[in-house]
Amino acid sequence: MNKLTDLISSQRAYFLSGATRPLAFRQVQLKKLREAIKNREAGLTEALQKDLHKPTLEAFASEIAIVYEEMKFILKKLPGWVKPARRPTPLVHFPARSWVQSEPLGCVLVIAPWNYPFQLLISPLMGAIAAGNCVILKPSELAPHTSAFVANLIKDTFGPEFVACVEGGVDVNTALLEERFDYIFYTGGAPVAKIVATAAAKHLTPVTLELGGKSPALIDSSAPLRLTARRLIWGKFFNAGQTCVAPDYVLVPKDKQKALIEEMKLAVQDYFGADPHKSPDYARIINQRHFERLKQLIPPSPLDIGGETDAADKYIAPTVFSCDDWESPVMQEEIFGPLLPVLGYEDAEQALQFIESHPKPLALYIFSRNKRQQNNVLARLSFGGGCVNDTLVHLATPHLPFGGVGGSGYGSYHGRSSFECFSHFKPILKRGTWLDVPLRYPPYKNKLRWVKKLLTL
Repeated sequence: MNKLTDLISSQRAYFLSGATRPLAFRQVQLKKLREAIKNREAGLTEALQKDLHKPTLEAFASEIAIVYEEMKFILKKLPGWVKPARRPTPLVHFPARSWVQSEPLGCVLVIAPWNYPFQLLISPLMGAIAAGNCVILKPSELAPHTSAFVANLIKDTFGPEFVACVEGGVDVNTALLEERFDYIFYTGGAPVAKIVATAAAKHLTPVTLELGGKSPALIDSSAPLRLTARRLIWGKFFNAGQTCVAPDYVLVPKDKQKALIEEMKLAVQDYFGADPHKSPDYARIINQRHFERLKQLIPPSPLDIGGETDAADKYIAPTVFSCDDWESPVMQEEIFGPLLPVLGYEDAEQALQFIESHPKPLALYIFSRNKRQQNNVLARLSFGGGCVNDTLVHLATPHLPFGGVGGSGYGSYHGRSSFECFSHFKPILKRGTWLDVPLRYPPYKNKLRWVKKLLTL
């Protein structure tokens, strides 16, 4: 057997020993993980800086603090989650009682992307540990410094028979997907997701796919433009736009389009100064391939904001531009970078129909003071999740599930949803032995009318 097969076999044996099932064990492991992260925060921040030029505040808020918050929530709620949950029992089964009890799935695989290379690996790990599983982590090779940091963190915190981190490139991913797991959790792009789902299907392995898509920001005429612009610019250019739920394009009434862009200019200058290239608060593109891809999407001048690039530094300025062609190249794929097209619409129905005509996005943002319009958009459009009058922050609370729908993925996690993602909920009906009504047993002669009466009470 190869090393991966040996590793998975050792995890499966450890899982079957029952060591991961006790609540106390799960709590201890989660606390160990929390302490290990706290003791290495500086090293993690440095790794994120090297990989993505992440500002310290962004690194802490989006990669570390969000993990602490979810960890706190899970530790608080876990004793209640693991308890069997009573369910009603129909009279026809009397005497009996019913309940549902959770159980871990076994040996699970978590594959993470490069844009939030720590948080998007550790958050599912917490859910998997909370549910009582053994875990193999596969960090992204495109963020090598963070990958090495996580590998050392996991090695120093857990035994490999419980949690192991496997580094490497496409060949390692391919080898992992040839193995049989009890669950696969993948975050990334749709093309690789299809490969993951296909490989999982060979073993009938269930999967969660956290993908992306073109997430729209819909502005109506009642929206406060300055506040809207500030929240859009923050959400779009956080991590240089390399966020799966970043606003991908903006739809705004035509008569508000220029005014909104002017407010966006003020917001960009306020956040990043006259030259964002010199700002310590603006990230960089992950690698040269993505830099070139994004550069090709920048339309010809004139642009409303930005457009400057520096290949040596993998820098693309915060870039905003009016887009009159709704079928332009920049509208054909998820941008996943610091380019923001702003499209003007004639009436709200035109904007809604445009969103409906495209695959279901991972996120949607509606900016409006009109509650009727808010409710209409939320009820009519299908999307993974979103915000009213803000961006991004819906994914930063453990009280809400996070996940996609349709082409933006399936399955959800965060908080209780993470525990449920990595659990099987086993229904049990327990019958009493002191009474056994013979109505259900053959011969059935003269019993049908009594069965009908009993089942239609």
